[in-house]
Amino acid sequence: MSESLKNKTVKGVTWSFLDSLLGQGIMFLVGLVLARLLTPEDYGLLAYITILVAVSTSLVDSGFSNALIRKKDAREIDYSTVFITNLVLSLFIVVVLFVSAPAISRFFNAPLLVPLVRVMSVVVVINAFALVQRTALVKKVDFKTQTKASVISSLSSGAVGIGMAFAGFGVWSLVGQQITRQLLLTLCLYLFSRWMPRMRFSWVSFKQMYNFGWKLLVSGLINTVWNEIYQLVIGKFYNASTLGLYTRAHQFASICSSNLNSVVQKVSYPVLSSIQDEKERLKQGYRKIIKVTMLVTFVLMLGMAAVAKPMIVMLIGEKWLPAVPMLQILCFNMMLYPLHSINLNMLQVQGRSDLFLKLEIIKKCIAVGPILLGIFLDIYWMLAGSVLTGWVAYLLNARYSGPFLNYSIKDQVKDIMPGFLVALTMALVVYSMSFLNMSYYLLFFLQLFAGAAIIIALCEIANLQEYKEVKTIALSMLRKILGYGKK
Repeated sequence: MSESLKNKTVKGVTWSFLDSLLGQGIMFLVGLVLARLLTPEDYGLLAYITILVAVSTSLVDSGFSNALIRKKDAREIDYSTVFITNLVLSLFIVVVLFVSAPAISRFFNAPLLVPLVRVMSVVVVINAFALVQRTALVKKVDFKTQTKASVISSLSSGAVGIGMAFAGFGVWSLVGQQITRQLLLTLCLYLFSRWMPRMRFSWVSFKQMYNFGWKLLVSGLINTVWNEIYQLVIGKFYNASTLGLYTRAHQFASICSSNLNSVVQKVSYPVLSSIQDEKERLKQGYRKIIKVTMLVTFVLMLGMAAVAKPMIVMLIGEKWLPAVPMLQILCFNMMLYPLHSINLNMLQVQGRSDLFLKLEIIKKCIAVGPILLGIFLDIYWMLAGSVLTGWVAYLLNARYSGPFLNYSIKDQVKDIMPGFLVALTMALVVYSMSFLNMSYYLLFFLQLFAGAAIIIALCEIANLQEYKEVKTIALSMLRKILGYGKK
């Protein structure tokens, strides 16, 4: 990568990482407090609604965000057109959710869902007001503004949620937290970015972006539904308590995998899009992003699987111990998420939303297997099956994205294998320490220290180039953070 592109990428990664670290990190810490005050059943009830909100948000976006990011000559009328489209769709969806709330409640056999669904549906409209704001900032690789908004909203909503939990509001404390966070996030984005929508709509602009975005909408909707379908199956065929255990395990795994995946996706897509016509430069940037990202991902996810039990007990208490095996399996599945995103981003950069959609349909057909295992056998069979289908999905993604840059599956595997072997060695050693007879608290910190020491030693011995890149990026981030703090 050229120096200017590298600086742009490092800057984007720095602030996007801070956004995830601070915004999502604060939410994670708040979640630890709430998990001690609330029950798995409370989290299970919220998970039912999360499924609906996720699908609704995907519908509202309609693939237009990615179309705006990719469009090099996006004008004011384009942004306004997308804003109006998002807003109209969100209002329609809220009406549908309000009317269908009783049917949703009967489907899950949870009477409390009627008021919960109706109140939480407001999040869909609030989010619609912020979609274009976030898209404009992503297009400019300006994650600094998003970080400030995320921190303010996360801290404030966290205080609201904890306060309501102490007051005995139960699941409503989680609802209050979610609504407050989205409302404050939207208000902050308007205050900081100073972009105001104009009530102007262009059919020409709509059709241009729709032609590219509708395939991403369908594929994104399929992907969103499939991401939530595990929760749907657990909620329907098991119970709210089991669903709550699964959602907490998923949140622990997500704090590393999904947030890192979000950082990579948000930064790599606009950066790679800016050099989409320079094949060799694009390939080098693509390879470097894959190697660096997957080293970090493998270390974090395999490391979390190794320390899962003492970590769960120490952070949220023994009542959540049944979530440990779920978390360990999810770590092996979700460690591939960033790799999926990077390969799929390449298809978008090349303008091949048709292949993007085709792949999503094929992968979801394959993934029916684990769902059936969950319905007819056991939740653990379903999670284990998802690990296998995750690897199959990666092979498909790489098979179709690789030829554009002459970057085959074999080349990709060769690039990421050193990082995987280093991380796996560390995880096996750390997990073997679980059999030591000591308190969970002491064991957890001993495992963390040993894991960090092993990774550094192995990377230094192997002289991994991606490890050096991580060090360079980390030092650059540290300098920017300290420099920012002095202003």
